[in-house]
Amino acid sequence: MEFLGTTQLASYCGTKKSCLLPDLAPISTTRDTYQSYYLPGYRHLTSWKPSLPHKVVSIPPSPDKTFHPSGQPPTILPALRSALHARYSTRDWHHANMAHIKGSETSRYCAGRMNADSMRLMQDKDQLTYQMQEDSRRNLKERISNIDFWRSELTYELERLLRETQDLEKAKKRLECAVDEIQRPLEIALECLYHREKRKGIDLVHDDVEKNLMKEVDIFKDCQDILTKLAQKISQQLGTNRCAQHALEQDLSDKNSAHFIDEKCFNLRNTSDSISFYHGVEKADGTVSVPATWAKFSEDNIRCSQHARANSLKLREDTEAGLESTSEEMWNHFISTNLAFDNRIAEVADAKNKLQAQLAKILQEIFQTEDTIALLERCIKAKEYPLKVAQTRLDGRTRRPNIELCRDAPQLQLVTEVYTIDDTLQTLKQRLQEAHDTLQMLIHNKSKLEHEISVKANSFFIDKKCMDMRKVFPSTPRLIGYT
Repeated sequence: MEFLGTTQLASYCGTKKSCLLPDLAPISTTRDTYQSYYLPGYRHLTSWKPSLPHKVVSIPPSPDKTFHPSGQPPTILPALRSALHARYSTRDWHHANMAHIKGSETSRYCAGRMNADSMRLMQDKDQLTYQMQEDSRRNLKERISNIDFWRSELTYELERLLRETQDLEKAKKRLECAVDEIQRPLEIALECLYHREKRKGIDLVHDDVEKNLMKEVDIFKDCQDILTKLAQKISQQLGTNRCAQHALEQDLSDKNSAHFIDEKCFNLRNTSDSISFYHGVEKADGTVSVPATWAKFSEDNIRCSQHARANSLKLREDTEAGLESTSEEMWNHFISTNLAFDNRIAEVADAKNKLQAQLAKILQEIFQTEDTIALLERCIKAKEYPLKVAQTRLDGRTRRPNIELCRDAPQLQLVTEVYTIDDTLQTLKQRLQEAHDTLQMLIHNKSKLEHEISVKANSFFIDKKCMDMRKVFPSTPRLIGYT
């Protein structure tokens, strides 16, 4: 069989001609013997149903052409008589109809099962949705009850803390009235402490001078000094009480907000107007606690408030007691404080001199590092031109036509050259970055040294000023109350 050609709807074949033997008619017209095709000029009888099998009969060309004077062809052309045997049989027709009917029955059966399963699925999901909604409402109701419980506990503890804070403030006012008359040595000691608070940075240290000054303040006062200490402790405790009060108020405010939100959510129904879609809200987990930690947070706030109230009660009890100090202790400690001042002034001066020497070395190292950075930048600039040449060569060789795009030795060498130069540049740039980092570190150290020198100078000035203030000290009779 010789293939003649195809179109979108048919294929054309004919008997292969031989120059030695004459054309012979086919002996049989079975489906296995021939391929499906269309005769030239005729459309296949079942071309409207391409999915069904069909038979094709090849008609050998007839060398004799019959002439019809009337010009009308016969009802069945003699050359196409054998084609009638290639049509479908009645059995095939019945089989095709039965296949359609069975396919339709199968489709209806599957559709029926799908509809029944869908109804059962909808019923199950409706029941599940209702049950889940009821569980959510029950959980919200329990949550609201828990919030109400903790709200009452927080409110009760807050009221007790407020009452204790008011009592502590009254005790502080009593202490402030008791310390109104302050002796001159006490004023000088407090002024020294005040001036030394102006120290900066690391020099704001709790050194021997500060310890002696604080102890001096304690000794310089009799009961008044003890009351001053108690007043300071009460001030600190008031700060603690305010922190505990703020924690309780904040927790109570959060509980009120959560109660309002949960109650609003509890009252929502499927017919509510305020409901809407919030796609992805179930994936965004913004929670910061679990029920255990949530309850523990309020317990900790209440426990902290109780601890603050206990400390406040103890301070109010200590306010009633006071001790007297003697003039001898005040004088001895005055001498000890002056010795501590002298030692501290010497230490600050020595540290300042060492920092100034180190600053000079840092400046010299900064100059050398800047020279290294300049050399590295020139070296990097010099390596950029060979890289441009190599990349330009590679880019130019990419325009070679067709088979000339060969991975030859020049291509490999250029690629290696680009990688090598690029690696060199990266190494140099990394070293340049390290040099810049080192320079920044040196500059930072320079700034720190300068700052430390200024801090030491400030501390030296403050301590000298305090020593000038301490040149005058009351006599023993004045310390014991004589004028």
